[in-house]
Amino acid sequence: MNLPEPPPVFRQATPSERPWWWRLEDDDGAEVTLTGEAAEEYGDRRFATQADAESWIGETWAPLKEAGVAAVTLIELDRVVYGPMSLSA
Repeated sequence: MNLPEPPPVFRQATPSERPWWWRLEDDDGAEVTLTGEAAEEYGDRRFATQADAESWIGETWAPLKEAGVAAVTLIELDRVVYGPMSLSA
């Protein structure tokens, strides 16, 4: 039995709908995978606009730094927009 596609409110957004995301990096530039509460709160976030992504990093950089993230790189789909950008003050 084929069920209808769930309404957009109830399904995960596709990368084309939310193409902006931050690659979280350690001091050596390797990608950081968050674990535990940090992963639940900050992991795998995607954004509809560059402004949304930049606003989010402005609000969450300090907890990300505490979770072991040293720098971030802004990506649109698979294109590096800018970065790495240090999270150090």
